[in-house]
Amino acid sequence: MTDQALAPGSATAVVTAPGGGMPRGRRGRPSSTAARVGWGVAGVAAVVALWELYKLLGPADGVTVGGDGSAGSGVILLPRTHDRAMPHVGDMVARLFAPTSGGSTPPLIVSVLEAAGTTLGLAALGWLIGVAVGGILGIAMQRWRLVEWGLLPWIVVSQIVPLIAFAPVVNALGNQIDRAGVFPWPQWFSVALIASYLAFFPVALGVLRGLGSPDALHLDLFHAGAAGWWQTLVHLRLPAAVPHLLPALRLAAASAVVGAVVAEVSIGLRGGIGRMLIQLAGQASSDPAAPWAPTFGTVAIGLVAAGGVAIIGVTLQRFRRGEEIR
Repeated sequence: MTDQALAPGSATAVVTAPGGGMPRGRRGRPSSTAARVGWGVAGVAAVVALWELYKLLGPADGVTVGGDGSAGSGVILLPRTHDRAMPHVGDMVARLFAPTSGGSTPPLIVSVLEAAGTTLGLAALGWLIGVAVGGILGIAMQRWRLVEWGLLPWIVVSQIVPLIAFAPVVNALGNQIDRAGVFPWPQWFSVALIASYLAFFPVALGVLRGLGSPDALHLDLFHAGAAGWWQTLVHLRLPAAVPHLLPALRLAAASAVVGAVVAEVSIGLRGGIGRMLIQLAGQASSDPAAPWAPTFGTVAIGLVAAGGVAIIGVTLQRFRRGEEIR
């Protein structure tokens, strides 16, 4: 006999094989961590192969549309393929293990890891702030419809503001608060705050949608049992919101990393991966493989952030039935 388990507040069924087999997806294939890792490795290999294939076959000056035929005119549709603009992947990897600036300096990968650790810490702090603020706003909007009507449009509009213009404003405000002696405001806190500015948005919407996901029948049962708003929130709405909240946390983690890197570039914070991107980009003409090292570091930060959210998802596994068929 086939068993069906329904997620709290969800009409999505997870079908298990007879005898208590593992959950299967839409196509009846059991989920496998090894298969996911394999597909991830295959995806990276495909990107590397496409990169090298285009470098081999593409024109050295790229593909340009328009212009008068002179150098630099027109719109470049496809990138240039010469070594200064598009180094080989092997050269990028080799540059990671070469000295940072020649001589007896440590390998570039050491500097990249140190900078990536700094940026990751700021992104994590921004993510925590964003999750807290977004969670509070989501709960408030679900609790009071008037708050949702008045607040939700402004939350959406807030994400239209260009981050590269918003970051200097936050930094200038923090400097004024620090000089006024209201409370200490180090420059790194501006970066974390800007990262939280991007992170709170998906969390607020995810919480709002998740808290409103329980079926009317479940809500009626709680009301019939004289359960108050707080009991309903803790025992029904929050468990039902987990399948909606986890994707929001993943998106918030990625947004926090992007916000931290852009903020470091915008306000000139030293020690982070954003500052290293700017510094090595200025050396691209003489050392074209070097600017790709902090790019790899940024990718590593994103993978670590995604892994951290995945660990949170494992701890909430029993509430994730609605996600298992995806």
